[in-house]
Amino acid sequence: MLVIEGLSRQFGDKAAVSDVTLQIGHGAFVGVIGRSGAGKSTLLRMINRLQEPSAGRISFDGRDVSALKGAALRQWRAQAAMIFQQFNLVGRLDVLTNVLMGRLATAPTWRALTKMWSADDRAIALSALEQFDIASLAAQRADSLSGGQQQRVAIARALAQEPGLILADEPIASLDPRNTRIVMDALLRINRHFGITVLCNLHSLDLARTYCDRLVGMAQGRVVFDGAPEQLTDAVARDLYGLEAGEVMDLAPARAPQGLGVTLPGAVPA
Repeated sequence: MLVIEGLSRQFGDKAAVSDVTLQIGHGAFVGVIGRSGAGKSTLLRMINRLQEPSAGRISFDGRDVSALKGAALRQWRAQAAMIFQQFNLVGRLDVLTNVLMGRLATAPTWRALTKMWSADDRAIALSALEQFDIASLAAQRADSLSGGQQQRVAIARALAQEPGLILADEPIASLDPRNTRIVMDALLRINRHFGITVLCNLHSLDLARTYCDRLVGMAQGRVVFDGAPEQLTDAVARDLYGLEAGEVMDLAPARAPQGLGVTLPGAVPA
């Protein structure tokens, strides 16, 4: 279980996140919603420790991750995998190598520098690509792919880390509707098939209602809503988003049935 207690982050006089307390159980798919600047990205980056909290505590399965340093912090960042809006791939490298970068926490640095990855690491990376039907792209340069393909590679890299938690920060913000559905289906497959907890920042309320089993609404750095999607009425959404409500309450694609993909070596399906 992920437990966040009194988490805050100050930037000068501005409170980006203020006194957030949440408990998120294993296997949940939680959407974090709210206006731009509500503190959603800062919250996820603090959980991964890419940004340091000004106050508060974060724990995962009883382990305090707030004070981790050095190798222990690197291991935590592997366990709490981040997926970014900008994909964060190395464009000149091939797809398989980009996914193998997710194995760095478990492999010596010289393997990455010499590209002498172990057979197990390669099998895990290829299996991750197969999960999203892009294993055929393994030898292509990452910068030759479409935006949707690049984001699926980024998700495969996160899966190759064998995480217990995936933190997705606006993963569909730069994608068209078709690729939005493909990427959200990919995240849902990870959640359902492997039982990996997903915490996902989303701008579209309808997508959040479609894919998430719990919604956390933020405004001015604070949690102002926490409940099931059906509890988030249009009236509550208008209060949460104000003038932005019209643009986030668009039509979303229906959730498609999820097939079971290829199980990664060592992974235990939910």
